Order: sequence, then structure tokens, then C-alpha cells
Amino acid sequence: QVQLVESGGGLVQAGDSLRLSCAASGRTVSNYVMGWFRQAPGKEREFVASISRSGGTTYYADSVKGRFTISRDNAKNTVYLQMNSLKPEDTAVYYCAADRSPVQIARSARDFDYWGQGTQVTVSS
Repeated sequence: QVQLVESGGGLVQAGDSLRLSCAASGRTVSNYVMGWFRQAPGKEREFVASISRSGGTTYYADSVKGRFTISRDNAKNTVYLQMNSLKPEDTAVYYCAADRSPVQIARSARDFDYWGQGTQVTVSS
């Protein structure tokens, strides 16, 4: 199975940018559809973005469309989430996830099989 480790979170001001990374080990990340989710205190975990195995197809939550970009570098076994124009409502723990099923792309948390430990993103107003 694959192990996932997120990094790149931190405390920023509204309007700033951050890039999250998800480093995979154990198996090559190219075997998986990859996704990012987030969970704010007291709220359900929600979908943010996902990317197909080749990187040719991406899908975004409406709340982040146009501000966030998911990408992957299969040679580096890493997936990224570039977050621009951050808002206080983006504050959450961000999780990387991997889906091993033979689908092109996925967006539901129940579709993903492996999860990282999360990285905190805090956006101050």
C-alpha cells in the first residue's frame, strides 16, 4: 500500500498563497487517482480537488475553483495543491488521499483508500 505525508501548511494572511505537497512512499503514486480534502473544526471533511493518474483530468470544489490548482509529478511521487487568494474560510486541516480503484477520477471521500495525517492551514483576516 502507499503511505502519504503532507507538508507545506502554515499560518498566512488573507490573499496570500501556499503550496501543499503530498509525498508518497511504498508504491508509485502513478497507480492512484489522487485527491485533496479538508476539514475545519466542527465540520465534515470536504472534497477540495482531485487529479487523474496521468494528470490530464482535474476536478475542483466550487469553493476553490479558480483559486486552487492540483498537480502531480509522478517521477517525484508527489502531488501538489497550489492555493492562491486564500480566504479565512479556507482554514482547515488539509488531507491528501489516494484512490486505487480503476476510475478516471473521484471526488467522494469514501472512494479514497489511503490518507495522510494532514497539514494545518490557517488563514487570518
